[in-house]
Parts: sequence; C-alpha cells; structure tokens
Amino acid sequence: MIDRMTWETMSSAARDAAYNNGAAVSDSAHIIDGWIAASKRFRDERREHLDLAYGTGERNKWDLFPGANPDAPCLVWIHGGYWQARSREGFACFAEGILAHGWSAALPGYTLAPEATLTEIVRQIRSALDWFATHRSAHGIRGPIILSGWSAGGHLTAMTLAHPSVRAGLAISGLYELGPIRDTYLNERLKLTDEEIAGLSPLRLKGPAKPLAIAYGTAELFPLVADSRNFHAHRAQAHLPGPLIPVPNANHYTIMEQLRSPNGILTRAVMRLLEDVGAGV
Repeated sequence: MIDRMTWETMSSAARDAAYNNGAAVSDSAHIIDGWIAASKRFRDERREHLDLAYGTGERNKWDLFPGANPDAPCLVWIHGGYWQARSREGFACFAEGILAHGWSAALPGYTLAPEATLTEIVRQIRSALDWFATHRSAHGIRGPIILSGWSAGGHLTAMTLAHPSVRAGLAISGLYELGPIRDTYLNERLKLTDEEIAGLSPLRLKGPAKPLAIAYGTAELFPLVADSRNFHAHRAQAHLPGPLIPVPNANHYTIMEQLRSPNGILTRAVMRLLEDVGAGV
C-alpha cells in the first residue's frame, strides 16, 4: 500500500488522481448515463412507492420496490458519489437483480456535501433506517433487511450496519479510512474535521457483530482496493463475520453489473448473507 512517507511526498495532482474514479475509467460517464436511463425506465414502471419523505430535506426520501411477498427479504441500497454527487433515482436499476429472486428493494437518498457534513449524512442514513423500520410494512415490505451500498454508499453501509433493523451488509467499493481524503480534491466540499476522520473511518472503529461482505473490483484504483482489504482484515482481527469478495477485472463502475444481474457475483453474495444470518453465523 501507499505508506505515509510516500503519500506525503506525492504531488497534489497525484493525490487527486489516486481517488479520481471518473478519470481512471475512460467510459465512466457513458456507463453512468446508461444507469440513469435504465433507472428512469425502471422507476416509470413502478411509481406506487416513490419519493416517500423521511425527513425535511429535498433528498430525504425513499424509493421502495416491494416484491410480491411482503415477507420476502429486502435489499436496502445506498448510492455513491463521494458523498457529494449522484442521487438515488439514478441507481434504481440495481434493484433488478434481487427483485428477480422475489426480494424487495429500497433506496434512500441523503443531502450531499457541502450542504451537509459527513456527520450529518451518516445521521440522515440512520434516520432513514428508523423511518423505514416503522413504515415499511405499510408499503408491503416486512422481511429481513440486508444493507448495501457502493462507493460512498459502501462507507455509509459500514457506518450504519449497527442499526437494529439491519441483519447483515454488503459494502461495495467503499472507502473506510478518511485520513488521506483530506489531502485531495474531495475535501473541497467535504471539509472533514479531525473528529470526523477519527469517528467516521470504519477502519478505526469496532464494528457490530453482524456479517458484512466487503467487495471490490480488482481493476479499481489502489486506495479503494487497499481500503477494502484492510477493512476486511481489521474486522477479521476482531473476529467479525463476513467474506472479502474481489471481483475479477471489474473497475469502480463495471463491478455494479454484478449486482444488477440476477446471477451476478454480488447478487449471489447478498442472498448468501441472509442464509448465513439464518444459520447463526
């Protein structure tokens, strides 16, 4: 991994490049446009349980996609965008894979930086889960909850796994050590404090004793690969359950097709998590 001395001697441009997923994947904009178009079609066909407010902010809303069986499991999925971009609406298509197995799916939104600090964003996700635990049955969702998210959503999954309504989690391509981010372009909007870096870096915290699968693409930028590996090792050292899932040849964007596909590696991982919880793992 990049050690502290190497990081400190890197130029500002090199530090920025180490976390710039969009620049690292030449067709990333095209991939994201495809997600947005597919998600619009998906939402247009399932409009009954959209834009349900859990808070006062414009983005404090849920999109729910109940399965035919109210008691079926539910995947709650948190979008990414480095806590400062994207929205839940553009990621609805990733419910397709799990819905094909009879599950329900639900996507919360949250206020982005700089309008909200990272402390506030984490608080909003916890508040969203509170609302969902109380109101989901009225929308035809009563089954066990598996929490997941991609990129910033992977971090938020790790930070809110302890919520009492959540049975297990899948963190995809997340960031689990925030210290280096303060030295990059990402901090222009995040404005991380020392307290946030210490208190919101999952690699510095003791996690809950719930299964957490940690997935990353083997073609991702090194800091994201290292964070995933290090976070899994951190949890394993504390005897916390959950596998490390390297997705071969996947970059920060193509990895998500493994959740969108009913037979994808990550779709299967979600289903195995529920089996593990049921088996008492």
